[in-house]
Parts: sequence; C-alpha cells; structure tokens
Amino acid sequence: MQRQIITIDETKCTGCGECIPGCPEGALQVIDGKARLVSDLFCDGLGACIGHCPTGAMKIESREAEPYDEKRVMHESIVKGGPNVIAAHLSHLIEHNEQGYLQQALEYLKEQGIANPLHSSSAHASHHHGAHGGGCPGSKMMDFRDSGASSNVAAAHSAASPESALRQWPIQLHLVSPQAPYFQGSDLLLAADCAAFAVGDFHAKFMSGKSLAIACPKLDSEMDIYVDKLAAMIDLSHINTITVVIMEVPCCGGLMSIVAEAQKKASRKVPVKKVVISLKGETMKEEWV
Repeated sequence: MQRQIITIDETKCTGCGECIPGCPEGALQVIDGKARLVSDLFCDGLGACIGHCPTGAMKIESREAEPYDEKRVMHESIVKGGPNVIAAHLSHLIEHNEQGYLQQALEYLKEQGIANPLHSSSAHASHHHGAHGGGCPGSKMMDFRDSGASSNVAAAHSAASPESALRQWPIQLHLVSPQAPYFQGSDLLLAADCAAFAVGDFHAKFMSGKSLAIACPKLDSEMDIYVDKLAAMIDLSHINTITVVIMEVPCCGGLMSIVAEAQKKASRKVPVKKVVISLKGETMKEEWV
C-alpha cells in the first residue's frame, strides 16, 4: 500500500544515533555506521525522529510500504522493552494525536493484562527524566504536584509574592498529553488564553487543585484535535469535572462548543461549569451547564 514512511539519505547520515530515541517503535537501528530503517512495518510515518537528526538526513516520503500494524508493533517490539518503552510509545501516539493507534495499543495492553505505565507515578518519573527522546523541550511533560507549588494557595495569595498554583507543564491544549498523570482523576480547568491576564487573582481563584489547559477558539487551528483530546481526557483519564473560564467577548464561547462536542464523542459524561469574565476581570456569570 502507498503510505507515509521515513527515508534516510545515507550520504548525509553520520551514524550518530540521535534519531533512535525518537522512534520508540524500534523501526530504526544504527548498522555499519549508518541509521537504517529496519522495518517498514514498525515505521508509523509520524516523523518524530526527524527533528533529532543534526544533518538533515531524514525525511518523510510517500511510497509503497507494508501497512503499519499497531498491535504487532506492541507485541514484537514495544512490550519487550518494559514499562518505560511502553510509556514512551503511548506518549508518542498521544503527542501526534493518533487516537486510533492509541486505542489499539491500549486494547493490546488490556488483552495481555499489562498495566498502562502512564498511570504509574514511578514510570512517569523515569519517563519524565528522559526515557522519551521525542518532542520539543518546551512541550516536555512536567508534573509539579509534589513540589508544593500549589499548596496553601489561599495563604500565599495574601503574601507579597503569591506562589503559582500551576501543577504541570505544558498547558496549551495542542501540546498537552490527555493521558498525562496529572490529568488522571483530576478537575480540569479549561481557560481562554486571555482570562489569566484579566483576573488579578486568577491562580488563587480558579487554578488551585486543578489540572489546566488553555486555548483560544478564535486564533487556534484544528479544533477537531481539541475535541479529540478533551474526549480522551474524559474517557481515558477519567477527569471528574471541567470548569471552562471564558471572556465575555463572543468568540470565547467557542470553548464551550468544543467541550460540548467532546462530551458527545466521549462515552462518559462529566459535569461542566461555565465561568464568564468581564474585560475588567470581574466574574459576570458562574453556572453548571
């Protein structure tokens, strides 16, 4: 079949191996001093390895290749590597919004009685410290919940320099992983980009104890990805509630539409609170919808 797949220019490849961690599926190996694509079957064509190549030797092309088989990849490559490799692979699929492959991977784990390592704090800690080599450093998953940064926010707010209530990084909805540990069983705050700049005590008032995602329905693209990520948070991360904080301007209402579409797509239903902020930072409306 014709599909997207990695190709390597051997004249540019130095065999440095920088691309290898970016391919948790195990499609790449360094052989005889060059990076090689050892299995069409294992290459998902998403290109996570490309950004790690310092010489520009890698690119994606469309050609005849054996169809990618997620469950076979899980069986023959991923699971053998242990929890950290499984976690890296699942995160890889989440970061590229490959919900179909993700569901197949999770089904395989369930069929084999293997725990999802993204639900394990110890596996996450190892993964966070470098088990997964892909992605931009600015979108690297970080969990601040154990740092004490979000504790006693109300008291900190009265001090001269109030502490941040932020529990995680990243926060932009395109960058977050819907199955990140800090979303598991959490109360989600979905905030319009502008809201935190309008409300002086935004951290203390809205963020304390909540996981966070921010978005702009007017300027952001690919809203269908937002719908899929929120649906995944509802079904796979089992978030408890969603609080949507928007500005009074009409375009901000698009966030509520995104949440409504995610609720339709998800198999679970969660309570949703709508908070509308004025341009001067006052709470105009707060209601469960």
